[in-house]
Amino acid sequence: MFKMLLSTIISTAVAVASYDVVPVPSSIEKGQGEAFILSPSTEVVAGEDLFFEKSSLQKYILETVGIECTGGGNAIALSVDPSLGKEEYVINIDKYKVSVRGGSSAGVFYGVQTLRKSLPVGKSESVELPAVVIKDSPRYPYRGMMLDCARHFFDVGFVKEFIDILALHNMNRFHWHLTDDQGWRLPVAGMPELTEKGGFRSGTVIGNNSDVDDGIRYGGYYTEEQIRDIVEYAALRHIEVIPEVDMPGHMCAALACHPELGCTGGPYQVGHKWGVYNDVLCVGNPESFEFVKKVLDSVVELFPSKYIHIGGDETPTVRWEKCPKCSSVKRPEGESLQGMFTKRVAAYLHSKGKTAIGWDELIGSGIDTSTVIMSWRGTEPGQKAAAAGHRVVMTPLTHCYFDYYQTEKNNYEPSRTGMWPISVEKVYSLTFPDDPHIKGIQANLWTEYIGAPQAAEYMVLPRAAALSEVQWSREESRDMDAFKERLTRLTSLYDALGYKYAKHFWPDKVTEDRWHIDQ
Repeated sequence: MFKMLLSTIISTAVAVASYDVVPVPSSIEKGQGEAFILSPSTEVVAGEDLFFEKSSLQKYILETVGIECTGGGNAIALSVDPSLGKEEYVINIDKYKVSVRGGSSAGVFYGVQTLRKSLPVGKSESVELPAVVIKDSPRYPYRGMMLDCARHFFDVGFVKEFIDILALHNMNRFHWHLTDDQGWRLPVAGMPELTEKGGFRSGTVIGNNSDVDDGIRYGGYYTEEQIRDIVEYAALRHIEVIPEVDMPGHMCAALACHPELGCTGGPYQVGHKWGVYNDVLCVGNPESFEFVKKVLDSVVELFPSKYIHIGGDETPTVRWEKCPKCSSVKRPEGESLQGMFTKRVAAYLHSKGKTAIGWDELIGSGIDTSTVIMSWRGTEPGQKAAAAGHRVVMTPLTHCYFDYYQTEKNNYEPSRTGMWPISVEKVYSLTFPDDPHIKGIQANLWTEYIGAPQAAEYMVLPRAAALSEVQWSREESRDMDAFKERLTRLTSLYDALGYKYAKHFWPDKVTEDRWHIDQ
């Protein structure tokens, strides 16, 4: 949402665009001749197949520089060029015309984002766009961020704002963590108790798993209509929504509704504390898999995404080891109970035309290489999975856990979780050997200690900018000094959009001693 009134911005007669954007394009070549003048007489031209891209550019121009393009003069033309790669785009700017060609509507959309970020923020009568040829395409096909809505619930408005942040940074995957021990946010056909009961906990631990609980009922869930709305909203912005239903662990919210699916039979409650619970699905109980199938049937119905995330992390085996049903399960030598369970789930998803993604604990459990691996415990598990033939998305907690605090001086930070600080510089330094099996990079925002939209924005920004350049741009183009200049420009757009972001990257903007507050 554009939160700053343009009337409050200092107006200038003529402003000049800059192509120092984030992420940095593959190629920027200075053009010949005079600049293109963007003014109210400029017309944005596009076919019906690019209606959203056209209307988005018109909106971006209006909210960024205050110019409403009514036509009658020069033109910005958007078009699809099948000779280009799907996400590739080319921008040609001369005195008479701005041409944005993309290999598909997605490529055009990324070209539009580059134009948007080139504009100077502030009300202007006109804007000079220097003559240029920009050629660009992404390094990785998978570029995403994850939002955990299970630990803390975020309403539809903020989920859409999160998607807008992804779009601004050229990302194309929104990983949506919808179920966990502390809450079940996903509607399942014929099982209303999962959201009506499993979607709420009777209290939340105060602090870091202290003995103090606030005793306040907390929760929420999404309706089918809301999920379809969010999926459509993301799709218009060329973002695929990948839902996650974590299994067979992280299931206390479901077990509170269906205690018969646990090894002990309960009683269970929706989790109040953070961390790993010993109570998981009983994989020796045939009813557990029938439950999973019903859940996945609803997931497949609601989400058109190719990928479905099935979790698989942090699954203790202590209940299985003492459970007669689990102990009696026959399986091939060398295959774990979790591997057996995951293979069945992945095969069921495959029968529905979907591909399973799971966390890196699944490596070596006996699953086949059709399951995509998300490498969170560093980059080494991902490299191991790639060597074994799995497709891999890198999301190492060393660089990509955005719930980790951003500075060692964290007394005044909204979230102080994490084993080490992850700064903008740290995110920007992420590297690993090239491998055709490594399909992309993702950052994760776990929300145990993040309960407000403003805090979520603060933890994501500006680290999302560093992430986007690692995801999109070639590694040889990285330059920290140049990136800092580009990011500093981008923060003017953050400010105009009303985003809350951390400022540790600019030490002069951070007040270290806040004990005495001046009003």
